[in-house]
Parts: sequence; structure tokens; C-alpha cells
Amino acid sequence: MLDIADELHRWFEQGRDFAVATVVAVGGSAPRRPGAALAVDADGTAIGSVSGGCVEGAVYALCQQALEDGESVLERFGYSDEDAFAVGLTCGGIIDILVTPVRAGDSVRTVVAAALEAAARGRAAALARIVSGPRELVGRALVVGPEDVSGHGGFGAHPELDRTVAAEARAFLEAGRTGTLEIGEQGSRCGAPLTVLVESSVPPPRMIVFGAIDFASALVRIGTFLGYRVTVCDARPVFATEARFPEADEIVVEWPHRYLERTEVDARTVLCVLTHDAKFDVPLLQLALRLPVAYVGAMGSRRTHLDRNERLREVGVTELELARLRSPIGLDLGARTPEETALSIAAEIVASRRGGSGVSLTGAHTPIHHDVTSVPARRIGSVA
Repeated sequence: MLDIADELHRWFEQGRDFAVATVVAVGGSAPRRPGAALAVDADGTAIGSVSGGCVEGAVYALCQQALEDGESVLERFGYSDEDAFAVGLTCGGIIDILVTPVRAGDSVRTVVAAALEAAARGRAAALARIVSGPRELVGRALVVGPEDVSGHGGFGAHPELDRTVAAEARAFLEAGRTGTLEIGEQGSRCGAPLTVLVESSVPPPRMIVFGAIDFASALVRIGTFLGYRVTVCDARPVFATEARFPEADEIVVEWPHRYLERTEVDARTVLCVLTHDAKFDVPLLQLALRLPVAYVGAMGSRRTHLDRNERLREVGVTELELARLRSPIGLDLGARTPEETALSIAAEIVASRRGGSGVSLTGAHTPIHHDVTSVPARRIGSVA
């Protein structure tokens, strides 16, 4: 449910009761991944989505029922060969959905509120909820932050269960992942088996665009659209202005490599070098290719690319480091305009992030959805 945290946090502030349906697990070609959610309030207002339209009507009804009777329920939806009009996924997939009421006076409300507030304010948080097990435990929740030892809330079962799930949830949070784990009711393999969904919400990943050119303006727009916190950096103050980049989250006037030396990056950060000028590119890429970031791309012709590689080798960049460089930047879409070029770059970033091949799906026999950001159920005590 943390994917609709902004809207749900407003509902909390307005004192609304609601029920939320969350995708717990998927099989086959399902349109949404674990953590996707649809919520319905007491007035019938709905936000979010769990299937892109296939089963929304049935899930909406389940939310209304959960609001009425106050009980959580786990429901499975899949394609029916016998009845083409049955409630199911026409894409052929299977999804398990947990429906949880969140009403005034419910014990889960305070826990969910804490998780939603953190996510809405851009702070890291992981929400763990029991999705299967003893009926009285289904829907109970616990929330942890990066520094929490035991988390907030609890399942009301064995104390060791809370401690173990809190530790596991922090591990999910550190990786920025959403998925399920299997655990015994007493926090190990002891007691009734439980399945716990852990949803992670982390601050938006960074996109740093070096080079305040027209192509950068288009890339800033698409980067914002994709959910990145976008920074534009250029050493030339006449070009790096808010008027030219109104949608950027941050504009920095500084030599690119000096800014990269002092700013924070992580394994989700993408670096797009659009300067195609050796005096900027070489010191910047020499540093960038040694950082643990998700993507490093550089603009330029193939001739520029070959010349730049030679210059990088001369300053000590290794072949292994050069292999990380996406250059010329972007996928081959035949792009010409700044907007088309930005789309080409964004497509390569998405393919890199999600494990896609970048080839046309028409005639291909590869999966449509690549699951590299969520994790399958893991058993406590097993090797993940």
C-alpha cells in the first residue's frame, strides 16, 4: 500500500475509515507487482490499482465487505478457462490479494498510519503484515525504519516473532525491496506457519544530469515522470538556471566532477553525462565509473565515444570500468529530437534497472515482466 502513501496519508489526516487491498504474490503474466494497492473509503471513493483493470470490480467489493465486517481476507484471482466471463486475469496470471480494513479504533490503524506518514514524507520505512496463518493474526502489522531495533506495533503473538520480522524487514528496507517471508508463529520454525508481506518505501532514486543543454531539459522531464529526484549540474551559470529547468529538483553550478565528489549517490543512482566535452567528461567519468551507481551513460557520436575511451584509458580507467559505460547513451530508437533522445535514454535506464533486453516484444519469446525488484518468499533459517 505504500505506493499510494500520499493519498492514504491524506485520508488519515481527514479521519477517514478505509480498506486497502494489496498484491501479495503473483504468478505468470500479472500486470502489477507485490505491494501494488487499491483502497476504498467508507464513502466508496477508490484510489490505486491492483490489476490494471482485470479484477478491480471484485476487489472493490471485497474492500467494502472488509470495511463492513472488520476482518482481513486473502483472496486469489486467476484466469478461468472454463468461464471466459469469470472474475480473473485475462493475461493468464495469478495474483494473491490481502484486503485489510483500517478503521478508527483498530489496532492496525496506528501502525499503518506511521508507515504511510514516513512514506509520504520521503522517509525510509518498511511495513510488515501477516497475510496467511492463524485467522486472528492475518492483517496484523509492524513498521520499521532504518535504525529501528524492534519496530513499532506488533503482531500480538510470540515476542520473538516481532523481533525476527523487524530484523528481516530492515534487510528488505536496506535493499529497497518488497516481498514475502515464511516464518513460524514463535519467530523461527516453531509454531503455526505464517507468511509475512514486507513492503519497503525508500526516498526516490537520484538522476544526475550533467550538461545544461536542450537534451537535458527533455531528460529532466522524463526523469521526473519516472519518479527520480533530478539534479542538473553544469559549470556554466548562464545555462544552469531555474528558468531553463523548471522541473528539476536541484540545479548546481559547479564543475561536474567536483560536484560528484561531494554529493551522495547509491546503488539506485543514475548518472547521465550530456556534456560531450573532454574537459568535463574525462574527470567526471573517471570518477563515475568507480562509484557503486546503477547506471552511467554518456552522450556523443561513435567517434566521440572512441576518442573519449582513449582519453579515459590514458588517465587509468580500466577495461572493466569502461565496460560499465553506456555510450553512445540510450537505446537505438532512431531518435532525433531532444524529447525522442530523452525517451531513448530513459528506455535504456528502465531496461538496465528491470533486466529487460531492449528488443521489440513482437515476435519475442522473453517475459514481458522482469521481476528484479521484488523477492520471492523466503523461509527463516534458509539461504536466500
